[in-house]
Amino acid sequence: MNLAETLLWLCRIASPIGEERALCDALLERLGSANTAGPPRRYGDSLVVPLWRGSSGPHIVLFGHLDVVRTEHDLAPHIAGDKLYGAGSADMKSGLCLMLELLEGPRIDKVDLTLVFYAREEGPYAENELGRVLDEDRELDSATLAIALEPSDNKLQLGCGGSLHASVAFHGRTAHSARPWQGENAIYKAQGLLSRLASREATLDTVDGLTWHEVTSATLAHGGRARNIIPDHFELNLNHRFGPSTSLSRAEQAIAELVAGEAEITFVDRSPAAPPFRNHPLIQALGASGVLSIEPKQAWTDVARFAARGIAAANFGPGVQAQAHQKNEWTSVQQLAVGSEILRRWLTRIGGGS
Repeated sequence: MNLAETLLWLCRIASPIGEERALCDALLERLGSANTAGPPRRYGDSLVVPLWRGSSGPHIVLFGHLDVVRTEHDLAPHIAGDKLYGAGSADMKSGLCLMLELLEGPRIDKVDLTLVFYAREEGPYAENELGRVLDEDRELDSATLAIALEPSDNKLQLGCGGSLHASVAFHGRTAHSARPWQGENAIYKAQGLLSRLASREATLDTVDGLTWHEVTSATLAHGGRARNIIPDHFELNLNHRFGPSTSLSRAEQAIAELVAGEAEITFVDRSPAAPPFRNHPLIQALGASGVLSIEPKQAWTDVARFAARGIAAANFGPGVQAQAHQKNEWTSVQQLAVGSEILRRWLTRIGGGS
């Protein structure tokens, strides 16, 4: 199969988050005819594939998630001009496509290569199966560098921002809405925090010449009992995004300072940031292999899981980043080809080739 046919094959196997098994099974079957260094290892609906071994060169891990977000699509996966439409075509089955091309193509000398296909990336941090894979597959500890093939328009995106979700609950007292003075409106108690959020400007975190924006947003709100009852409970979800210089504990402290004791805080999802590793020689080699630019990864990705284990990691993928999580998601067929060329050029370079 060529790249476009491989991506269509991936997109035609539905894999919304929590329903990755069919795609994992199909990949396992496809692996049956591949020339790998050892049998694939399965953890839940995730796979670790030892592809090339015995090179005495660097051990590279390429990794990508099988799941896609639940979005709307008017048509089945198809190609129209340069656009390949399908759920996950950009985020991130385009990256999986390049992994499969390496799996089924010629070996590159003097590089050990492992492919990791994993489930449940698009949900809470604790449910992401890459955590289990890293805990249980000890061979991954020997990785020299890990690359997440997240959609990045063939740009090298270094590090990642951290993400913290906090449930902030305001408490009041019910009353009949005809006599609101007899109660305490929990919604109104949130006005101070909402005002501070609305006027809050991003702060900047610069590491190795790359700049991340620290921002906090209210993303969900719910409360109240009925249309004619003064609400005694109102809850906001705050999403705090922060750069590599900020630890999870400092991020929690920032939320506490923002709320200023006006509400009850429960932290419901905590994802650490990752440093850019800009001076790592293998990352510098990727930067010199034809990537379109080098920039910070403002969003969170699983490079943070490798970084937390002392393994350098970065983001590079052919998917159209702006199409991630969009209705009628598409990606560029041409960008697939360009990404494939960059990836093979880089692996050849670090293996000592020209």
